[in-house]
Amino acid sequence: MLRHTMHRLLPLILVAASLASTGCVRRTIRITSEPPGALVWLNHREVGRTPVEVEFTHYGTYDLLLKKNGFEPLIGAMPTGYSVHGTPGIDLALEVLPVHTHDLVEWHIDMVPRDNNHAALLDRAAALRAEAGGHNPEAMAAAGNAPEADATTPQAD
Repeated sequence: MLRHTMHRLLPLILVAASLASTGCVRRTIRITSEPPGALVWLNHREVGRTPVEVEFTHYGTYDLLLKKNGFEPLIGAMPTGYSVHGTPGIDLALEVLPVHTHDLVEWHIDMVPRDNNHAALLDRAAALRAEAGGHNPEAMAAAGNAPEADATTPQAD
């Protein structure tokens, strides 16, 4: 009788033990900056100041925003890359098997000091406009190609 009961309980004990010792896949993004101490938002959620580590669930592209007084804010899309641990099927097996893995994605941002010089800002804007193929109002006026006033717009007397 005892032997028969043990044969029935043994599979249950093995299943319970395997569930108690399931694996874990830990995914972390480490964000650092130069200089340190920049405030970080990831997908529009404030996560702390650099250096900071944030856990993530899915591989893909995340919206990143860094701000620090005296420096230009950084706004952009940052990819986590891809890991074999994120492959459907393998990710499930790693969660069930008694295996612990840690995927670490590292992003380092060199922040640019803010330039408050108004003339330099206008020069950079003109250079970007020219690079993008836009028009330069000052050059057009100097060449006599200033846009003509719209006939429907009232003119000041």
